[in-house]
Amino acid sequence: MARLLLVITATVVLGAGVGTGLWYLTRDPGTPPGAAPTVAAPAAEDTAATDGTAAAEDTATTPATDTDATSAPPTASAPVKSPAAPSGSAAPGYRTARDPVGYTVAVPEGWTRRQKQGELAPVVSYDSPSDGRRLQIFALAESTPAESLDLAEHDPGYGFARQPGYRVLDRRSDTTWSELTYRYDDADGGPRQVIDHRFRAADGTLYAIRSSGPEDLAADLVRAPLTTAVASFCPPGGRCG
Repeated sequence: MARLLLVITATVVLGAGVGTGLWYLTRDPGTPPGAAPTVAAPAAEDTAATDGTAAAEDTATTPATDTDATSAPPTASAPVKSPAAPSGSAAPGYRTARDPVGYTVAVPEGWTRRQKQGELAPVVSYDSPSDGRRLQIFALAESTPAESLDLAEHDPGYGFARQPGYRVLDRRSDTTWSELTYRYDDADGGPRQVIDHRFRAADGTLYAIRSSGPEDLAADLVRAPLTTAVASFCPPGGRCG
């Protein structure tokens, strides 16, 4: 009987240790024990928490499939909303990428794709080969776009308001999206401007699409890829266009 009790006690202790290990592997940095993990934005668009700061940290993926570009380009002068039924064709100068993560989105032709596995979701980056612009796309776990953006900006551990030279340039929101435009001084790339747009996709899932570029680049050039990406975004399994 004593031996049986000893075996049962050891099994319970081992099971508790495995549970703790799994929680540690899936938690976000800075999450206290017992707290529910969340997915939030990186401290800045070039940090290791998203697409990595070194090429060795990037994950190679199969190139996205393209379709012909036939439709007219969208207007880039105002914040954009995620449409209920995005078009299946891309604007001139863009290609429709059927991303390996599962969604479909129009991105500029010639931009290269990279993927970094975040704590709870993959972060996909499309980079311009010529002028330092970048698009980042990742799913969110918060309840609303506004909640997610506020957490990403102000979290004491990773909020991008902590970045050197951080300054808000514009802040807008609606019932299904929230957007923040800001600048900061990147340690490697110098002064950067960022548009962080968070929205509820057609399937109800929250996503962030962030567009960035050098601060001295025309603001319209940074906004244009974001406008096109959000307007064309179709979530995994969605029936779009």
